[in-house]
Amino acid sequence: MNNILDLIGNTPLVKVNNIDTGKSKLYLKLESQNPGGSIKDRIGLSMIIDAEKKGLINPESTLIEATAGNTGLGIALVAALKGYKLILVIPDKMSQEKVLHLRAMGAKILMTRSDVEKGHPEYYQDLAERIQRETPNSYYINQFNNPANPLAHETTTGPEIFEQTKGEVDAIVCGVGSSGTMTGLTHYFQKVKPSVEFVLADPIGSILADYVMGRPLPKPGSWVVEGIGEDFVPPIADFSMTKKAYSISDKESLETARLVLEKEGILAGSSSGTLIAAALKYCREQTTEKTVVTFVCDTGNKYLSKMFNQFWMQDMGFVDREKFGDLRDLISRRHDKGETIYLSPNDTLTTALNRMKIHDISQLPVLENNKIIGILDEYDIMHYINQKQTTFSDKVKSVMTTELTTLSYNEPIEKIFPILEEGKVAIVLKEGAFLGLITKIDYINHVRRMSL
Repeated sequence: MNNILDLIGNTPLVKVNNIDTGKSKLYLKLESQNPGGSIKDRIGLSMIIDAEKKGLINPESTLIEATAGNTGLGIALVAALKGYKLILVIPDKMSQEKVLHLRAMGAKILMTRSDVEKGHPEYYQDLAERIQRETPNSYYINQFNNPANPLAHETTTGPEIFEQTKGEVDAIVCGVGSSGTMTGLTHYFQKVKPSVEFVLADPIGSILADYVMGRPLPKPGSWVVEGIGEDFVPPIADFSMTKKAYSISDKESLETARLVLEKEGILAGSSSGTLIAAALKYCREQTTEKTVVTFVCDTGNKYLSKMFNQFWMQDMGFVDREKFGDLRDLISRRHDKGETIYLSPNDTLTTALNRMKIHDISQLPVLENNKIIGILDEYDIMHYINQKQTTFSDKVKSVMTTELTTLSYNEPIEKIFPILEEGKVAIVLKEGAFLGLITKIDYINHVRRMSL
């Protein structure tokens, strides 16, 4: 290949073998194999080449786009290789992996709110348009109203699916963000096989499933899944071949993505979980054999800190936790289950700092023979190094706090709040044995879970 952009497209189609698909055959198109890790590489390349051909941009232009993630990565990949400056406006629910990836490719990131609707000044598309107006020699790519978006799928993705299935595809399950995939595939299959049934996979909270099924449009909600679902109908959307739609919860989406990794060995992203969950429902409803295609829209590598992190899943209420009806329900990292990150008194400060950084935590219990003998937090270290010259080889036991506030696991929850108000953490014991810590965020997460 001449460069990495030549690797975009021609992604493999893989059969699902170890999950029940009823009478149907379900195939996953691995768009995660694109060089930027998602299906959006196709449209990033298409939209920039189209702008170049039309003379809308020049080598000094600044590209601007509103994106929930993967389109930004696709555009950033192309922009980096072609030398364009890039500003991306993204909602604040995007995974940290995507943000770090974008910044590493040289994109300027402007984070905005994900809890506001179109028309609000901080809505990511409205903000991107305003930035474009205020930036000289800039071009707003606008995936939501750019014909080169669906054209990428009409000319590449559609023909690939038709060829890979030898024309035997009966149904295609898509999600919709900008609607480029659904619209482009619709335009292609209208010409080569108009009997193909399109199925929409939509997150609960989005209005698109109701729109497709002809129901009154609800007030938009919010959802965790990234990249699909909308609070408006994209201008380029073509649902003319879409006959069915499924609304999929965040919980089912994330559980399905995790199941696909466990059963099929495919590391898929959160929107892929939505698509595959809907595809499985469709397949199991069929009374005759059908060939069904859906997408692994992006790689799950971008969600390792979220849906593939068991603690994040628990904190968000997506994994059912064992309930005790006492303070153990508030502990997010249970020591008796081997989940606690802790120190020994003879560990060095370097070890303590490394564990804090790696696990993104600000305090660690210090244990000896399964008994808690101290707490070490960032303030303790800062105060110690301010008072003494240290090479960070000093022992934890010389720095840790030994004045501990402990609670028995069966004490009332009301006893926690005064401890947290003092800036401390609650240490929970059972018959003297350490069970875990309760921090402010543990308390908040517990209250949130109780409200779901």
